[in-house]
Amino acid sequence: MKPLKSFLPLLLCAASLAAAAQSPNSTLSPDYARDPKQPIDADYTAKIKQYTTAPDFLSPLVAYLPASKTVPTPAKVLGDVSGAPNFLPYAEDVYKYFRLLETSSPRVKVYTIGHSEEGREMIAAAIADPEILAHAAENKARLAQLGDPRKINFDDAKAKSLIDASVPVYYITGTIHSPETGAPTALMELAYRLAVDDSPYIQYIRSHMIVLITPVVEVDGRDRQVDIYRWHKANPDKTYPRLLYWGHYVAHDNNRDAMGMTLNLTRNVLDTYLDWHAQVLHDLHESVPFLYDNTVGDGPYNAWVDPMLTNEWQELGWNNIAQMQALGMPGVFTHGDFDTWSPGYLMFLGAMHNGISRLYETFGNGGADTEKRILTPEEYSRTWYRQNPPLPIVTWSQRDNNNYEETALLTTISYFSHNTRHFLENYYLKSKHSIEKPTLEGPSAYVLSSDEASSNRLVSLVNVLKLQHIEISQLTAAATAPVPGAKRGDKPADTTFPAGSIVIRMDQPYARAADALLDKQFWAPDDPQKHPYDDTGWSFPALFNVKATRITDPAILKAAMKPVNDPASLAGTVSGSGSITAVANHGQTTLLALVYKLKGAKIEVTEKAADNFPAGSLLISGADPQQLADALKTLSLNASSHGLASSVPTHPVTAPRIAIMHTWLATQTEGWWRFAFDSAGVPFDYISTQTASKTDDLRSKYDVIIFAPVGRAAASDIINGMPMWSNPLPWQKSDLTPNLVAPGFDSTEDTRPGLGYDGLAHLKSFIEKGGLLVTCEDTAQFAVDMGLAPGVSIAPSADARVVGTVLNSVFVTHDSPVAFGYGDNLAVMSANGMAFNVSNTVGRGGGRLLMDPYSQRPTGRGTTEEDDQPQGRTLTAAEPLEKQQPWQPRKLNEEQMRNNVSVIPAQYRPEVILRFSDGKSLLVSGLLDKGGSIAEHAIVVDAHLGEGNVLLFANNPIYRGETIGSYALVFNAILNHDHLAHAATPAAK
Repeated sequence: MKPLKSFLPLLLCAASLAAAAQSPNSTLSPDYARDPKQPIDADYTAKIKQYTTAPDFLSPLVAYLPASKTVPTPAKVLGDVSGAPNFLPYAEDVYKYFRLLETSSPRVKVYTIGHSEEGREMIAAAIADPEILAHAAENKARLAQLGDPRKINFDDAKAKSLIDASVPVYYITGTIHSPETGAPTALMELAYRLAVDDSPYIQYIRSHMIVLITPVVEVDGRDRQVDIYRWHKANPDKTYPRLLYWGHYVAHDNNRDAMGMTLNLTRNVLDTYLDWHAQVLHDLHESVPFLYDNTVGDGPYNAWVDPMLTNEWQELGWNNIAQMQALGMPGVFTHGDFDTWSPGYLMFLGAMHNGISRLYETFGNGGADTEKRILTPEEYSRTWYRQNPPLPIVTWSQRDNNNYEETALLTTISYFSHNTRHFLENYYLKSKHSIEKPTLEGPSAYVLSSDEASSNRLVSLVNVLKLQHIEISQLTAAATAPVPGAKRGDKPADTTFPAGSIVIRMDQPYARAADALLDKQFWAPDDPQKHPYDDTGWSFPALFNVKATRITDPAILKAAMKPVNDPASLAGTVSGSGSITAVANHGQTTLLALVYKLKGAKIEVTEKAADNFPAGSLLISGADPQQLADALKTLSLNASSHGLASSVPTHPVTAPRIAIMHTWLATQTEGWWRFAFDSAGVPFDYISTQTASKTDDLRSKYDVIIFAPVGRAAASDIINGMPMWSNPLPWQKSDLTPNLVAPGFDSTEDTRPGLGYDGLAHLKSFIEKGGLLVTCEDTAQFAVDMGLAPGVSIAPSADARVVGTVLNSVFVTHDSPVAFGYGDNLAVMSANGMAFNVSNTVGRGGGRLLMDPYSQRPTGRGTTEEDDQPQGRTLTAAEPLEKQQPWQPRKLNEEQMRNNVSVIPAQYRPEVILRFSDGKSLLVSGLLDKGGSIAEHAIVVDAHLGEGNVLLFANNPIYRGETIGSYALVFNAILNHDHLAHAATPAAK
């Protein structure tokens, strides 16, 4: 590479633009001069200027539209220009236009790249000169060799010839976040410009690269957003409903799925990106005025990316801003406060697969209305990286937004087209560096345990890695390798890994993606970045409860191993023979689903461990053998058949009747729970708090109600819902809103009412009659505040700092069915360090009965191990002060229990199932500061109310498809919903 040549276009372009384009009406720099021989579409051009609210918001690059006799403009489908007010196109309309481009221009090809969860199509449009598109397959093949240098034996001379013959691919994606509505129309018009405009700079783009466009990523949410906007335009004087459902499962978190790969949109985009062997993945968003190119971002940078990538971020980001600034467009900046730590964002699929991740935030109005916008001081302030900030008050249109999006994209892909060799060289070198990791920074491999206890969860983890296109291997013979010590300075110890162990080799193209997911993260408490943008820890082996060993010695790569092409082959076997089939409970995610698949079979749960089967194992008889074998294979469950029944105590189980209850405040976080239940094969009814309010006898319909997290909702929000002083806010299917209510979704004529006190009474009755209510985070706080969990309170977190951190926990009550199948410890995801206190009394304290102010002994003579001695009298022994652990309730003596109505009867006292570990071992991955105030406090508690139970989670056991290891806590509770009473009556103190 020749760095000076690489940056020369940047310097020349920025200098010429600065001299010639101090405002949009200045003489255009020759770098972006249009072809004077090509006619302009006068009507379309006039509308562009009409809908732009200020001259500074329009650049010379998009101030006109070239005319074509054969290629239709976006107006053909939209009825007006891109960015016109008062109209949003559905995804199908956007696709219709791209296909019109394809049929009318040889420079455009459209491909179906997959479908959403609701069956809607996703597309990608490739734009380049016809000669390039005609040989796209050959170009892909050449880029594939650059992306995997093993195919050319790391021959740099061969790589040079491949680079000479290849063109790079720049992949742009839009509208992953559904309320951010401008990208589809901007990308429609951008595609037209790239296909039609004969300006020299656009001709150069077409002849030197392929621009790949997915105009709508979240297609389900896009259509619902258009429905909402149509309702708004039909009811202009009314408050319109918020977009409660974006995708089928989640909303904003669809841009946090690039690690777990749970959603169709994530899989489709990555598959497309890698199929084309693209060099850039550029995602368009709309939440910051006027254009924030967060490509550069802020620290800390992700610890696993190639340093070459961070240089590319700087190069592209600052160049882009320099060009936009030279065009006279205010409010354009980079750097900002977005830390580039988490690899969970859609764009980061590029970064983790040897490409370049990029993202724009432009200024959207959440629709096509032209609005007066009043910015906050934080948004319009001038700072070192934003010397020309946005205006503090502005009239802003969707056309303004489109102008910024298109101008920024045109300038950046123009720069890219003049530096294709530079970026292709980098692509090759980054791929080469990834394969060379074992001999450079390391590690050499990760070895994943394939023991029986982990097999079900191992399949889930390997599936994620396969979706990331990571190569998986399996030892065919035992292998020994030195393993680094747990502490710095410890000597490595030889460890033998048995045949069947899974090996994730680091000498492969996507080693960085594997390394980032399988390693541990550490965010220093004193890091200059005080506001992490997202989770700080995500170590997948810990969260999947699978043992992983990081090996630095390259000798492991010489061990005998074979590729794993089908992760399902790692589990799902039946051994032995006999009339009874046993499935050991090892905390599998699909054990509960087996009960639903084996209708008519007799299924029992063991209550004690015996014969190498942990407590909670399933004993199955009377099942059709083929049906059973198929179910076990589908669910990745191993089993063994026996001739004799077990002698351990058991209880029968039937398929529980489950409801997942949501509010109309937000549906995203509970959407991850719906996804987990659907993926596991556990059926449920989907009801709202309004349904609970209207249903007197919930217990007659359900055994279990799941009240998953709402998302920072107070108890009053859940009870009251939204303010009632506006008009009704419907969420219903209608001619105006045909896409709002998807199959499996809920509907209501008014989303404002909440649970109400009638609903609270119905929930309480449900529990008292023997139902199980599962709560988590804010809904656990709700259960505590509303008196549904006697003896449980929220523990003060004091100055502890936890931000999406993986923390270690310890099981307290092993014989609780909730804990069946688990060992002593479990890594959990904690959003903010939430924890519980438990008590043997109800109430909030006060008086001598509820609180002993002395944790050790009163002030006086002697040490902590001695008694004080009042002078002038003989010693009378005091009641012993027993030390209380942070997760334990304070014991009560006879004096405190006498005639005390606040004392909870022994059988109704809360049981702590799981607690945080001590401070020294608390952190697994991420940020933890001053963890002592939460250490050893309870995080999973089984509270008792009447004949039923309330299970409370301070951690989120079902989160973003990443916490597979803690799923079974929920599924165990459901499976044993009617056997959660105290296993043994505790002492009445």
